[in-house]
Order: sequence, then C-alpha cells, then structure tokens
Amino acid sequence: MRRNFLNLRTLVSIPLLTGVLLSCNNEVNESLDPETDPVEDGRWITIAAAKMGDNPGDGNGGTLIYAVSASDAKDPTKTVAPFDNGFIVPSNRTARLQSSEDGSTIFNISYAGDTGGNYTKYTVNGGQDFAPTGSEVSIAPYVGTAPRWIKLFDGDKTGAAVYVSTENQFDDKGTPNDDTDDVYLRTEATMGIVTLDLENSIIKNFQEASIPLSAEEEALGYYISRIDMPTLNAAGNKLYIGARLSKVDPATAERENDYEILGSKTIVLDYPSLLNPTIITSTVGFGDTNGYRSINAFEYNVSVYQANQNDPEGSHILKIDANNEYDNTYDFNLDDALGIEGAYILAWRPTEDGKAVIAYRHNDSADGIAGAQGYFALADLNAKTAQKITAIPYDVDFYLFQYQGFVIDGNEVYVTQAPVGQNGNIYVINTETGAVTKGAELVNVEGSHFIGAF
Repeated sequence: MRRNFLNLRTLVSIPLLTGVLLSCNNEVNESLDPETDPVEDGRWITIAAAKMGDNPGDGNGGTLIYAVSASDAKDPTKTVAPFDNGFIVPSNRTARLQSSEDGSTIFNISYAGDTGGNYTKYTVNGGQDFAPTGSEVSIAPYVGTAPRWIKLFDGDKTGAAVYVSTENQFDDKGTPNDDTDDVYLRTEATMGIVTLDLENSIIKNFQEASIPLSAEEEALGYYISRIDMPTLNAAGNKLYIGARLSKVDPATAERENDYEILGSKTIVLDYPSLLNPTIITSTVGFGDTNGYRSINAFEYNVSVYQANQNDPEGSHILKIDANNEYDNTYDFNLDDALGIEGAYILAWRPTEDGKAVIAYRHNDSADGIAGAQGYFALADLNAKTAQKITAIPYDVDFYLFQYQGFVIDGNEVYVTQAPVGQNGNIYVINTETGAVTKGAELVNVEGSHFIGAF
C-alpha cells in the first residue's frame, strides 16, 4: 500500500490589502523638501530601511520608507533619515516592497505578525507622506501570513505569487503484522500560483499542479522544494518560475545537505491561464533560480535573463530565449567575469541598454557583523562582462543579503550604500559611461541597514 507523509511546505505569495498606516512621528527631515514636485524635479526615489530586531542586520524590527526627489537623491549635501522620520510600512518583519515603474506608487506585502499577508498600495507624495490607495483584500487564508510575491512587468497591472508543498511518498512492502520498513518512492511537489489585479485588488486566477522531475532524478531523491520570482516573457504568453531543488536519501528519506547540484531549472507555464507547466533545465548553470527577496529574472531584448545562486562554479546569468528554452550557448559566469571564486548574486537589475548592476558576495568576502561583505558590479549582458564598481566605498559590515530594490531611470541606477549600523549614501551609477555620483547621506541607527531604493 502507498502512504504519503507531509515533508515541508514553502509559501511564496501574493498581494493583500490593508488600511494600516503608521509613521514614526510627525517630523519632516528639514534638509529635504517633501513638497518637491517630482514632475518638475524628476521621479520620486523611495529609500527603504530595515530596523534591527534581536540581532544586527536581521531587519526584523520593521521597515521604514522615505521619498525624495531625484535631484535631492543626487545631492550629497542632503540627508535622508528614514529611521527618525520615515513612514513605517505595515509588516512585522522586513516588508516585501515593489514600486511602480515611474516611482509614483509603492506596493507592499506585510510579512508575519497580525497583519501578515496584507497587501497595501500607496501613492508617493514625498517625505514620509505615503497615501493609501485602492481597496482592501486579504488572501492570507490561501497563502499564509509570511508571503513572498512579485510584480510582473506588464505596466504595473498584475502581481503574482507562488507556493510549493511537498510530500514524501512511500510504498509499504510489508504486512500489518511485520516490521518491514516503508520504501521511499519519490517526493511529490505541488505548485500553486495566483495572479492578482493590482489596479482593482481582484484575484485574476489561481491554479495548482504537480511539478515532477524526471523519473531518474526523483529516484535519487531530488524534488523541487521552493519556487519564486514569476517572470513574464516578452510575448506575454508564458510565465517563468524559478526553482530550488533539495534532496533526500532514498534509503532513509532523511534530507541531505551535501549532494550533487543539478542543472538550473525553471518552470514554464501558459499565461494567463497558468496551465500546462513544464520544466526546462540549463546545461550551463547549476543551482537555484528562485532568488531571495529581489527580482531574479528580467525580460530584455525578447529573451529573459535570470540569475542563479548556489552554483558550484559561481553565479551565472542564464538566458531563456523566445522559444521558452534555455540558450545553452550563452555562458555568462560571474566568477570568470570578475576574476573571483564563489560569486553569489544577491540582487540585480538590468537597464534597457543591456547593462546591469549586480549586488554580490564571493568566497573571499569578509565576515561582517551580519554576514558576508557585499559589493556592486556593473555588467554587460551582451558582452558577458562585469567589473566591480570601485567608486562605491566598501566596509566589512556592508551587508547586501536582504537587498531588494534598484531604481532604474533611463541609463541611471540608484543604489543605497551603508554598513550595518553606520551612515552611508545614495549612489547613482550611469550604466553607459560607468560614472558614479555620490548622492544624499543616509542616516543609520544601531544594528540597522538599508535594503534599497524604489
């Protein structure tokens, strides 16, 4: 007889609305003018800051945001102090933020706590003024109170969230009266995906499906344990979902930690129906494609470019062509490009010209107060080259593992730089010239850090 045992459940979710609004206080940073008109002074740049919970850099004390004009963001005489007078984003821990492409709207998913799973949308008015907009809806009963989600690049119309649940399947070869052990067969992975109308706060579609690996891979104990970062292709008819593989020992069904890493995999399904999932496998990159808190795959020049993590040969940028298959002739290895070992892409974002800013760490990164030291690199997707951005100062406590947001404004990319618990600055990188502009000072507090610009 066959018996199924629940192994684990990983949730990665979608938008919900709530009307909870908080702010630290009513003070406004006097060195910035929250009444600046972004139409006359460029787009809004929203700085996100993660407050310490129990340990430096954990970000579990909540998330605060503060918006400045583009010109103020570039001005090193200005200061930005979200921890003192920012808007507190509803979230028990680090919020999962997204912004509209023009910076006028912030989307948030509350993570954990009483408001966990609530989706909120705000109009950016400058300073700590983020006005709630739209209706409210909660989908926590479907995807839990600690969701992860993504905004598709379809003109800020759609959000998408995914989860995977897994069960170890066994075949009992014995009888009810003997002690014969169950025989492990495989691990069943079931994917759920939801799409949400961000404009009207209405669920558009929900589907569940099995996502099996090959019979050979499953017999060895491999299964998809986590999925994340849905990305729409250029044609708008396929959705790509990044995946992480785990493995159990078939002899014991106990999870293994040291095993052969398989080729990077992505789930491909029809859009908007969310039907007919298939799995494609890279022969160039190995490891995970689900990313962490920042978008991990982007459409550029008809293809989708995707970062991978935990690759034994260092992170790659992988390419999925218009035929919805990996282009295994495209080999962009960050180790080779930067002359390092163990490159790990923490977050990245390309511009329309095929240049990209990458946040990364590597094997020789110093061990800081919160984790491995991070760096920024400027990459070229077409030339498959990358260079460390040396004009940005680095510190042993410059921690980028939780980094989420880059602002793209033409060929300029806005990033935040500040070691955990120390002040830093906004920096603006011109991807065409490579020039780096030091901008407004970021005022930090003990144990806390900045998680990006939106």
